[in-house]
Amino acid sequence: MIDRDRPTSVNFASRQIRLCLDTADPKQWQIWLPTGLFYGITTNPLLLERSQVPCTVEQLKLLAEQAFALGAQEIQLQTWGDTVEALVSTGQRLAAIDQRVVVKVPMTQVGATAAAQLIAAGIPITLTAVYAVHQVLIAAALGGAYAAPYLGRINDLGRNGREDLVAMQRSLAGINSATRLLVASIRSVDDITFLATQGLDTFTFSPAIAAAFFEVAATEQAATDFQQAALRMGAN
Repeated sequence: MIDRDRPTSVNFASRQIRLCLDTADPKQWQIWLPTGLFYGITTNPLLLERSQVPCTVEQLKLLAEQAFALGAQEIQLQTWGDTVEALVSTGQRLAAIDQRVVVKVPMTQVGATAAAQLIAAGIPITLTAVYAVHQVLIAAALGGAYAAPYLGRINDLGRNGREDLVAMQRSLAGINSATRLLVASIRSVDDITFLATQGLDTFTFSPAIAAAFFEVAATEQAATDFQQAALRMGAN
């Protein structure tokens, strides 16, 4: 085969699907980012607390540097504050860490106002904690890069999270919005595969869900059989 006929690897920028790892634990990044599956990392103050990471801009800068060194294409860091001014100020400081930082802002009126100012400054934004179908239209109207609905938590409210997320995706498609639906609070691989059949293509999930992607007994047995056959036939 001559060189020009060889298939080349597909880079993340040209991939339709984006998978993100939803954890602030660098030890998990070291395990999962080298697989090449993950476009980036998503974090929030609750995940920082869970991983015992101080919620400071200085600490998040160190985290971002680790993520990029491991191959992440972007990292999502959530701003904080009780006012528009505080959310914008912290968001600007987070964005200044690296152009690959996406600033997360809660989907509240205060958050949306802050997001509008950050977007006007050219900062990519995720509107997060989305629970209602109409909220994705807010993200689209603002020009947000992502809107992040919480699938599992929507189910906890007694609603059908899958149906709500499909409706969100159709709403964005109906207005030809470039805003991506970033599905969060995922508790089952089956939810991802179902939503993918409905046109959703961007997901963030825990290391436990990442592991579940590979937990197929028949595949593990086949891999063992291949290895044993190779050894019997002289592989070394």
